[in-house]
Amino acid sequence: MFFVDVIELEGLGNRSYLAGGESAAVAVDPPRDVDQVLTAAARRGVRISHVVETHIHNDYVTGGLELARITGAVYLVPAGAGVSFARTPVSDGDTVDVDTGAALTLAAVATPGHTPHHTAYVLRKAGRPVAAFTGGSLLIGTVGRPDLVEPRLTERLARAQYASAHRLADALPDATAVLPTHGFGSFCSSAQADGDSTTIGREKAANTALTVDVDTFVAELLAGLEDVPAYYAHMSPANAGGPDPVDMTPPPVADPQEIAARLAAGEWVVDLRSRIAFAERHVAGSFNFELEGKLATYLAWLIPWGKPVTLLAGTAEQLAAAQRELVRVGIDRPAAAATGGPKAWLRDGESLASFPRATFTELAAQDLDRIVVLDVRRDSERAEGWIAGSVHIPIHQMHRRIGAVPDGTVWVHCAGGMRAGIAASLLDAAGRQVVAVDDGFGAATEAGLTVVTG
Repeated sequence: MFFVDVIELEGLGNRSYLAGGESAAVAVDPPRDVDQVLTAAARRGVRISHVVETHIHNDYVTGGLELARITGAVYLVPAGAGVSFARTPVSDGDTVDVDTGAALTLAAVATPGHTPHHTAYVLRKAGRPVAAFTGGSLLIGTVGRPDLVEPRLTERLARAQYASAHRLADALPDATAVLPTHGFGSFCSSAQADGDSTTIGREKAANTALTVDVDTFVAELLAGLEDVPAYYAHMSPANAGGPDPVDMTPPPVADPQEIAARLAAGEWVVDLRSRIAFAERHVAGSFNFELEGKLATYLAWLIPWGKPVTLLAGTAEQLAAAQRELVRVGIDRPAAAATGGPKAWLRDGESLASFPRATFTELAAQDLDRIVVLDVRRDSERAEGWIAGSVHIPIHQMHRRIGAVPDGTVWVHCAGGMRAGIAASLLDAAGRQVVAVDDGFGAATEAGLTVVTG
C-alpha cells in the first residue's frame, strides 16, 4: 500500500507532494506554509521521514528547511546546489528508504536542465517504479524553462533538459506516473501543462522533448521563452540561504488616517476584493490585486521589492488567505491591514473613487480614434491577435510605464479581465480616466472589432 497526496498551490501554479506508506512519508518540494503538509501527514497518520528538494527554486520560497526542523526528517537537497545550511546532499543514484514496512524507496536521478543541479526522484514499491517526482524537468506536455540561472547557460541547459527528459523516458516503465512541481501556471514552466495528470507513456507520445530532434526542441524552446517575473531574482538567494520560519499572525490594524498616510508616503495599499467590487468603490490611490486571481505572482512581480504593503480585505479570512499566498514569495509581513469595506477605510469628508467596466461589444461601439485601447497581455498572447490600433504594454511593465500610455480615456483589456483590473487600478491611481474591459478576448472579433494576426 502506498499513497501520493497532491498539495495544490494554485496561486503560483505549482504542486507539492506527500507520498508514503502506512507509517512514513516523504514531502517533495514543500511550500513555505508547511502546515498544509503537516496536516496531510496527520490525516494519513504517518510521520515525515524525508523532505526532498528537486532544485533550488526560482519561483517560491521553500518550506523544506522548516519542515525538516519541525519533523526531524532527513532533508535531501541536490549535492550540486550551493546552500549555506545543514542538509543531506543527494547525488545521482542515491537511494533512501521511505517506509520499510511498505517497501517504499526513493531514488535520485540527476536531471539537469531547469537548473544545473536539478534532481528527480523515483518512488519505488518493492523495487518497481510507480511515480517520478520530476520537479522542473519533465512536465505535462512540456518542460521547465532553462533560462532562470544564467543567460550564458541557457542553450546548454536547454540541451541538458532534452537529455534529462530522454533519460527518464528510457529508464522508467510507461505506466509510471509523472508528478511535476511546475507547469500549472507557474512561469518556471516553458509552457502551460497539457492536462492535469500524465505518465511516462503519455509523455513519450506527446511531449516535444521526446518527439522531436534535439536541435528542433532547443530552437522551439528558446523561441517561446518570455519575460521572467522580477521577484524570481530574490527567490533563489532566499532558498540557498535558508528561509526563516513564517509569521502569519494578523498584521497591525490600519485606521483611515494610517491608510491615508501610507498612500501619501508612496507606499502600496492593495485592495484584495474582486475587480468588480473595486471598480464600483475603492480608496483613491489604492491598487487592486484580487485575492482570487494570481495575487502572489502579480503583486510580487509588480511591487518594487521591499516596499511596504498595506492590505485591504473584506474579511479577516481573506486577509489570512492573502498572507498565506504572499509568504510563499517572500512578502512576509504586511506593514498593516484593514478589513471591512471601503467606507470604513476613508477619513471623514473623503470620497470613494470608481471607474466603469465594459465589454468588447461596448468597446466596439466607441470611436476608436478618440480613445486609447491598451492591451496588457503577454507578448505571446498578443502575437496570436490584437485589436488594430491598440497600444501594448504587458501588465508586468505597467507600474513603470504608465507615462508611456497616450493621452485620452484608456480602455484597458487582457485575455479575461483580471490583469485588466490590475492595470485599470494603476491607471486610476495615477489620475487617468480608465475603463476596464472585463471580458474574454475571444469576444473582440464577435463584437466587430478588427483583430490583426500575423
